[in-house]
Amino acid sequence: MLDLLIPLILLAVSLIGLWRKQDVYGLLTEGAADGLRLLARIAPSLIILLTAVSMLRASGALDALTAFLSPAFALFGIPPETAPLMLIRPFSGSAALAVGAEIMAQYGADSQIGRTAAVMLGSTETTFYTISVYFGASNIRRTRYTIPAAIIADFVGFFMASLSVRLFG
Repeated sequence: MLDLLIPLILLAVSLIGLWRKQDVYGLLTEGAADGLRLLARIAPSLIILLTAVSMLRASGALDALTAFLSPAFALFGIPPETAPLMLIRPFSGSAALAVGAEIMAQYGADSQIGRTAAVMLGSTETTFYTISVYFGASNIRRTRYTIPAAIIADFVGFFMASLSVRLFG
């Protein structure tokens, strides 16, 4: 039944549009055109963001930053092995999933480090990606306090993920 959910919704919307004597096809193409305009507006910032993440990983800067920040993470009770995940997660969800998979492959998915990585992936956001999409779609250029507040929220999410796994894992 769930396989039919989307086709049934599309059929219902089409029937309602026809019942209201609206040009359903015209509205559909207008919506698609709006989507393409939005994509053209936000694509440059997304391309720059994904390129920067790839360059950070390929250059070795991520490894150096991880080594530098690991003692601080350990001070907060966060496993230092999750440092690469914490550094990459705010920028790229797909790169964070890859890093999380590497952590779980190396330490085991049922280890404390693997569970911590899994909870971190589920309890944090790709902050800069989200900000670039939403602010780009809204034509907002100045983020004001959004970025500092989001980074603090990410850190709290990482900290609470680690604490939760230690307490309940």
